[in-house]
This record gives sequence, C-alpha cells and structure tokens, in this order.
Amino acid sequence: MKKVLGLILFMLLIFCLFQTNVFASSVPLGSVTASITKEKITPGENVTVTINFGTELGAYTFDVAYDNNIFEYVSSEGGTENDNGTRVRVTYYDSSGGSNPRTNMSVTFKAKEEIVTTNPTDFSITAEGLSNSDASQQYDDISVPIKKSLTVEPKYVDYTLDFKYSGEILINKEKEMEIITKSSMGKNYDHIKMKVEVTQKPSDNATVQLLATEKTRQETDLIKDGWGGIDGYSLGGKNVEQILAVRALFNEKGNYAIKVTLEDKDDGNKVIATKEFKFTVKETSQNNNSTTQDKNEITGETTNKNEQVNDKVNTQEEMPENLPKTGMTKYVYLITAISVLGAGYLVLKNTNKTSN
Repeated sequence: MKKVLGLILFMLLIFCLFQTNVFASSVPLGSVTASITKEKITPGENVTVTINFGTELGAYTFDVAYDNNIFEYVSSEGGTENDNGTRVRVTYYDSSGGSNPRTNMSVTFKAKEEIVTTNPTDFSITAEGLSNSDASQQYDDISVPIKKSLTVEPKYVDYTLDFKYSGEILINKEKEMEIITKSSMGKNYDHIKMKVEVTQKPSDNATVQLLATEKTRQETDLIKDGWGGIDGYSLGGKNVEQILAVRALFNEKGNYAIKVTLEDKDDGNKVIATKEFKFTVKETSQNNNSTTQDKNEITGETTNKNEQVNDKVNTQEEMPENLPKTGMTKYVYLITAISVLGAGYLVLKNTNKTSN
C-alpha cells in the first residue's frame, strides 16, 4: 500500500512540474503594439518605430526588419542595438534584478535622399526572450510579425508643357518644332498617352499636321493618333525633360491653336498636364523681305561711300599738290618781272653816265 501511495505521489509531482513548465512557456504577451511617427514621409525625412509592451519587461530581444533600398538605420533607444543592414536587433536585460523594467523601446530610420518614386513599404517586428520585471514569468516569442506600413514619396512638382521653334511659320512649308515635357521632380507613370488636338483654325478647310517619327521609323501624325501607341510611354523622375521632335505643316495662313494633353492610361485616362498653344501662319516671310531690304540698304551705303571716295580721287587729280613741269606759273612771272626791273635799272644807269 505504501508503495502504491508513493507511486501516486510521485506521479502527481511529475504532473505538477509538467504543468508548471507548460504554463511558464505558454503565456502570450498579447498587449504588444507598434506605432510610427508618420505614415507618409519624404526622402531625407526620419521616421521612428515605437514598440509598446503593455506591461513591464525585464528582458527582451526585439527585431525590426526594414527595406535597405528605402531606409538607413539612424539610432535606437531601449537596449543594445545591432544593425545588420536589413534588421535592427535591440536586446535588453535588467541586471538590477527587477528595479529597472521597461515598457517600450524605439528605433529611428531615415528615408534615403535619392528616392525619386513612390515607395509603399513596412517595418516587420518580431521578438524573443521576453520575461517580466523579475524574470519570474516567461512569455511566448512573437514569431508572427507585427507590421507597420508607410509610404516614402517625394514632393512631386507638376509637369509643364511647351512648344519650341525658331523663325516664322509659313503655309505649306514644314517647320521643325519640339514638344517639351518638364518637371524638377516628376511623379512616375508607366503608361502615358499624349493627345494633340486643333482647337482653332482660320477656316474649316485649314489642316494641321504634327509629324513625329517613332523608334521603328514609322511616322505618326500626333493630330490623328497622338503619341505613345497602344501601351503608352513612361515618365517620371528627378529633373525630367522629355523632348519630342515634330514637323509641323499648315495649309492656310492665319491663326491656329493646338492643345496638348498628357493622360495616365493606368488611372482611367486621368489628365496629368494640359496646355494650349497659339500659332500664326504667314504666306510669305516678312523676315526674309526685311533681310533683303537691309542687305540692299547696306549695299547702297557701300556704293555711296565708294562714290565719295571717287569724288575725292577726282578732286585730287584736278588739283595736284606738285607743280607741273611746263606752262607759266606765278613764280615764273615773278622772276620775269625782277629781270625786267634789273635790266631797266642798268640801262638807266648807263644813260646817266653818258650824259655826264
């Protein structure tokens, strides 16, 4: 009987010990929550992930996983940290024996400066080695990640549209132009369609062609077919400047207006940017006439200057600076007069001597 009683007591002791171990290892810590300072940040901005325990913990190891293409680790608070490039591990143990328990911890990240697109992402939080302040109670590991989602998005700048060309536009003469799409920080789109329509023309018979050549060397009229084909084209990034070379052709003189619109095919053809441009088409080039006239005027001035030079040359020929070698001059007359006076004086002197 004593042996049976002893066996029963032994089995009860084993059972109690087993139950105690099960209880100690199966207590969940369901009060753990996580929060972030902002759900949408810009490149270069910090975000802090805070983990609240809901109770006092004397020991824990929390892992916060992150996308290192988007974030870089900055700092942590609440334990000894270790960053391996994709996960920050924070470990804490209250060496005082329960007098310094913690109720939360945090990790701070910085969104990378070079991000130029919208990036939805999340932080993934797991934990192990959890115990209460005096280590008398152990908690289950958190193996199913707690996730906190956020978006890193640049401060986008609206797209602008412009037409660029030089000189005048003449009827039935192709004019090289450029349609320019620009943004210092353009939102990214995968499937853009450019639509072009004539909103004003001088008559119902007036026509406009805007011809562009695709990579396949196929020529496309933007007025009829737009630009981008069936699938569209991509657009976005920092310092965007897309230039589309076109050849414009107008068949009548007068005033025209052309509207260019960018649409997002992935969002129900939502308008991204639109602008209307006005053009005046002439029959003949006034600039060319003016240039010819200016050239003629310059030629005329040159001719007048030549005539003035010729006049000066003729004047010099009529009034030479050197005396001629033949013919009477004022100097010859003077010498002759002196000679005559001298001869008269000698004759008069001889006459007086004869008289005496």
